[in-house]
Amino acid sequence: MIKILAVCGSLRKDSYNNALLKAMQALAPRDMEVTLFSGLADIPPFNPDRDPSTVAEIIALKALLVSSDGLFISSPEYAHGISGVLKNALDWLVSGEEFIEMPVAIFNTSPRAHHALASLHEIIRTMSGRIVTDACMTVPLLGTEFDAEGIIADRNMVAAIEQAFGAFRAYLNGPRILLDVSEV
Repeated sequence: MIKILAVCGSLRKDSYNNALLKAMQALAPRDMEVTLFSGLADIPPFNPDRDPSTVAEIIALKALLVSSDGLFISSPEYAHGISGVLKNALDWLVSGEEFIEMPVAIFNTSPRAHHALASLHEIIRTMSGRIVTDACMTVPLLGTEFDAEGIIADRNMVAAIEQAFGAFRAYLNGPRILLDVSEV
C-alpha cells in the first residue's frame, strides 16, 4: 500500500484546495491511501529556540511524514505567496530529516495562483523534497461552486486526478533520477 499524506494550505472549511484533496482521497486507487492532515491550525508559530521534539503537533506531523511514501500539497495564494499556516508548518520541518528526499506533488485550484506555486516549489526544493513534476496539476476550481462531490462528478477533473496518481506511482516505482537544483 502506498501511503500519501495530503496537506491543505487553507484553513477555510469550504476551500477549493480542501475539496480537491478530499476528492483525491475518495478517488485514490486501491493501492494508495491518502490521509488528510487536519492539524495545520493547531501548529504553534515557528520558533527556532523551541525544540520540535517537545511540540505535540510537530511530533504528530513528523510521525505522519515518516509513515508516508509521499506528500500532496494543495495551497491557495495569499498576497503572492503560500498561506502563513502552511509556511509555518514547513518551517518546523526544516530542522528534521523526515522531509529530506520526500516525493511531493503540488496542486493548485486557481490558474492565477502562479506566485504561490513558484514559492512552494522553491521552499520544497530548499528543504530537499523531490517535486514529482508530472504529478503536479492545476484544477481550475476558482469561480465554481465545486465541492469534493462536484469534482468527482466531473470527468475531466477525474481524468486529471487519475493522471496525477499514475505519475506519482510511476515516480515511486521507477528509478530515482535526482536533478541538480540549478537545472530546475
